[in-house]
Amino acid sequence: MNVGLGLPISDPAALLDWARRADAGPFTTLALLDRLVYDNPEPLVALAVIAGATTRVRVQTEVLLAPLREPALLAKQAATLDLISGGRLVLGIGVGGREDDHLVAGTDIRTRGRRLDEQMAVMRRLWSGEPYGDGAGPIGPLPARSGGPEVLFGGFQPAALARVARWGDGFLAAAPPSWAGGLIDTVQRFWKEAGRSGAPRIVTQVNVALGPEDVVADARTAMGAYYEFTGMADRMVSGMLTTPGEIRQAVAQYADLGADEVMLYCYGRDPNQVDRLADAL
Repeated sequence: MNVGLGLPISDPAALLDWARRADAGPFTTLALLDRLVYDNPEPLVALAVIAGATTRVRVQTEVLLAPLREPALLAKQAATLDLISGGRLVLGIGVGGREDDHLVAGTDIRTRGRRLDEQMAVMRRLWSGEPYGDGAGPIGPLPARSGGPEVLFGGFQPAALARVARWGDGFLAAAPPSWAGGLIDTVQRFWKEAGRSGAPRIVTQVNVALGPEDVVADARTAMGAYYEFTGMADRMVSGMLTTPGEIRQAVAQYADLGADEVMLYCYGRDPNQVDRLADAL
């Protein structure tokens, strides 16, 4: 089972320390979440810096809110990062459910799913080297990976799960083991019904914090602030895993569900968590 780290967003200056420690350890991927109307680093910019400071780990958006962005420019940015990093980019994509993000971006939250499908058609075409169309030619550079960087879709509704088979390479299941299994089964069913060969890559996610009580408290505060808009922040924070035993159990449960990788998402800022999490595994 591969294990990656979701990086904290509340202290961008510390991200390189986290990245270098993780690159020297057992972790396979480093990820950053995305928001527009929030105090977080822009993920593609931050991951480009992280890719330059590391040599081995993949860099992943988890998830990038693609409908907030223009598709041709996003395709160029993703291809550039994938090429310069040596094919290490994983583009985790979602539609975004926050009204304020869409308000500032000038996009319609009601049509975000349809917009994402249209964006993927454009980006897949550009990543293959085809012309943009309407009198415009190809948009380079070509990504390191033929056809574009690996694309994972996150989501919970049937339309989002079906999108994995239509446009993606895999599924990002941001759900506890108790109900991630149903989501994974649905994604795999859509994949087979679409006639796709092989199987979708399954990446799961769980929130963790390891360390003294002040580290755990910092993580809970940061996570609660991020999910305040849902009205269920307390419930979500209560699911954070805070002991090595809980983390090992969750990793084993995700492995039993057929996951290829589990992302341990950290909201606490203490970079010593990288070493504690490595020891816990």
